[in-house]
Amino acid sequence: MKTKCLLPRRQFLCQTASLLITGSALSCSQQILASESKARSLAFNHTHTGERLSLVYAVDNQYIPQALTQLNHFLRDHYSGQVGAIDPQLFDLLFQLKQTLGTEQAFDVISGYRCVQTNSTLRNTRGGGVAKHSLHMDGKAIDIRCAGASLSDLGDAARSLRLGGVGFYQSEQFVHVDTGRIRYW
Repeated sequence: MKTKCLLPRRQFLCQTASLLITGSALSCSQQILASESKARSLAFNHTHTGERLSLVYAVDNQYIPQALTQLNHFLRDHYSGQVGAIDPQLFDLLFQLKQTLGTEQAFDVISGYRCVQTNSTLRNTRGGGVAKHSLHMDGKAIDIRCAGASLSDLGDAARSLRLGGVGFYQSEQFVHVDTGRIRYW
């Protein structure tokens, strides 16, 4: 049985080339990538910027550079606008967390990357809860919620993965996950 191609070959090649050069064909290419059985995708809503992002960031064991660039920008320090390099393993952790929860819902992002100045300001004005050497500054941490999952279910699922640190912040309504050493608070 012959499989039917979603796009004529020439159109696919042109759109792929356009994506590599300008990023303008991303939605079409992302749809094609998402149909791959080994595609890993994530969706986010940023609580501070109001931005939304949904994309395929990897296929098989290959990360998609354009997707990582978009994710770095999306998870930038929302106070300063500074963009950091996010650890791709953090995206894998979030993908596995999504699978563990059995959801396709977007993660609500409270905090992604933080520059040194932002981290210092938050540490000195929040009365605790912000580490001096926060993994947010290394692009290895994210504070999240997930629609359809309680905070305790989200925290339990993250701890069950044993892929890094997990902090449960009930009063602030988020769970911190990171790719550092395994620890819980």
